Amino acid sequence: MLIQQRTIDVQPGNSDKVVERFNKEGPLDGMEGLIDVTVMVNKRSKRSEEVVVFIRWESEQAWKNWEKSPEHLSGHRNSKGQERPEYVISSTVSMFDVKKIRPGQFGR
Repeated sequence: MLIQQRTIDVQPGNSDKVVERFNKEGPLDGMEGLIDVTVMVNKRSKRSEEVVVFIRWESEQAWKNWEKSPEHLSGHRNSKGQERPEYVISSTVSMFDVKKIRPGQFGR
């Protein structure tokens, strides 16, 4: 399993705009190998609002297939040259190779 984590810091009062963007269905949703997309807002952030998005893939190859897909490439072409929204302070992406998942007592 591969997890892509996007962390987006936004000015206070704007996290709902980011959540809404990731809540819309799109080409990603029909991609083979996509497990799910989880969108969270950090309740403890003081200086800004932090939105964290986990995109879980069955494998690294499934993610690579998405990255190379015409839908994904088209989306990047369409947004090329556009400035990010003024309320976005910063955005980072991390990739995690999942080594172990240990279910809790009630998740078995």
